[in-house]
Amino acid sequence: MSDQNTSTPADVARVSPASTGASTGATGSVLAEGDTTVTDAVIAKVAGLAVRDIPGVHALGGGAARVIGQLRDRIGQTDLTQGIAVDAQEAGVAFEVTLVAEYGVPLQDVAAGVRAAISDAVTELVGRRVTRVDVTIADIVLPGEGSDDDASAAPAV
Repeated sequence: MSDQNTSTPADVARVSPASTGASTGATGSVLAEGDTTVTDAVIAKVAGLAVRDIPGVHALGGGAARVIGQLRDRIGQTDLTQGIAVDAQEAGVAFEVTLVAEYGVPLQDVAAGVRAAISDAVTELVGRRVTRVDVTIADIVLPGEGSDDDASAAPAV
């Protein structure tokens, strides 16, 4: 029988039933067979949600991505994958993360926290090995600057 799935490893991540333990019952008997496919977009969302509460992470994405993200937020369509690029391969998943950090928090600590959060979340929720997390800190926000939304909401005098 030929495989009807035309997705490539770059498009999706395959999780083997044996690695998740989800396909065996309490007695070890097999409940069902089949592949579980997790798309890159879902993996990126898991990663994006994992890093949002890391101390020192102000926002995800670079300048242009953040402007577009603010517009999407205003119409109720938050992009949870903003600033997250995924490369899913057979050996595991690699990430490129672009973010804005808060001034005063050691940048290496921010990057280490991002790496740990993504690795833990993707391993636990997706069942895939994280091979690499590259972090680019595109900007920093100074104390008192607040969010970009605060600045745009201030009345012009």
